[in-house]
Amino acid sequence: MASVTTNRSWLVPVFALFLATFAVCTAELIIAGLLPAIAHDLDVDIPTAGLLITGYALGVAIAGPILALLTTGVLRRILLIAVMAVFVAGNILCALSGTYWMLLGSRLLIACCQGLFFGVAMVIASRLAPEGRQGSAISLVLAGVTLANVLGVPVGTAIGNAYGWHTTFWVIAGAGAAALAVLVFLIPSAAEHKRGKDDLCAELRAAVQPAVLFCYGIVIMFMIAVFTLFAYLVPLLTTVSGVPLEYIPLVLFGMGFAGFFGNLAGGRLGDWSSNATMIGVLAIITVITFGMAAVVTRTWAMVAALWAAWLVGFGFLAPVQSRILKEAAAAPNFASTLISTAFNIGIASGAAIGGAAVAAGWGYATLPLIDASFLSLALVGTLLLTGYDRRRRAAVVASPAE
Repeated sequence: MASVTTNRSWLVPVFALFLATFAVCTAELIIAGLLPAIAHDLDVDIPTAGLLITGYALGVAIAGPILALLTTGVLRRILLIAVMAVFVAGNILCALSGTYWMLLGSRLLIACCQGLFFGVAMVIASRLAPEGRQGSAISLVLAGVTLANVLGVPVGTAIGNAYGWHTTFWVIAGAGAAALAVLVFLIPSAAEHKRGKDDLCAELRAAVQPAVLFCYGIVIMFMIAVFTLFAYLVPLLTTVSGVPLEYIPLVLFGMGFAGFFGNLAGGRLGDWSSNATMIGVLAIITVITFGMAAVVTRTWAMVAALWAAWLVGFGFLAPVQSRILKEAAAAPNFASTLISTAFNIGIASGAAIGGAAVAAGWGYATLPLIDASFLSLALVGTLLLTGYDRRRRAAVVASPAE
């Protein structure tokens, strides 16, 4: 696909996509920090409130690919603006919610747009960038995800603790409205693009390649592990690890800050070898998480373990996505949308598994062990993927002699 810009002017609209990504991901992740307050205010227990995470993730996972298929004839720029408008409306409804079911329904409305948002944003970013800079454009958009962890979640949690969780959603709606205005003015009409039926068939074929499907499975196991713990991290830290509630935003900030640098390191290492980086990251974070289970009642040891886990764990994200996009390079649009689906299947499953463990009376202290178990499965999957790659290379080498 030819670029529509050839100089640094492409950075301005791509930065607008970065801001929109920050707002969207903050809206998704903020619930974990507000979970106890929402549960108390809406008179539901913590596992029930956890469905706000599970339901959101399922909405992204299921609705994203369906909407991507249904909107193949819509201009990408128009679609992006429409999706952001729905995002703002959904967060206003969240801020106005006085019942659990209204909040859940509002969250589902936002979720239905998120998977589609990422697919469209990646297409536009790569189209805006000059030849050879598509990777940089996509990385800048994805930096919004990291910033949401570093800044959006801890600040949103602090606002919610100080002024009530409704205020947090008002702030997110305002941020989304600002991002929408920036997109309207900065995304050029030249970024618009429609995909035809032939393109869609090629993308479907690219997305179901064995190596791509393997990577989706690994992503799901990884995210189950992360959100089994993260969805219930605030009550775990406050009731088991003894972290004062007023320090929770600082803990989350430290985790996000560590994840920011871990993501950068993972991207660099992934350029060298995606498989080796994934194996190394998963092996190290599995050991850290098993260790976390041993120090879960020791306040600052637990916090240090969390920061270490986020530093190492965020190194997984860039290599696995790079691997998927490399395998589906001929037609990456639909495969890119399914990355978000895989992540959110894992998020939904992890939140549900963590909630079930707590509801069954296992206690928050068992969550790190469940986390480590699924990380072990992700590691095994990556080792199997590496073996598949070796067999595939051997088959290619042997085929001329046949």
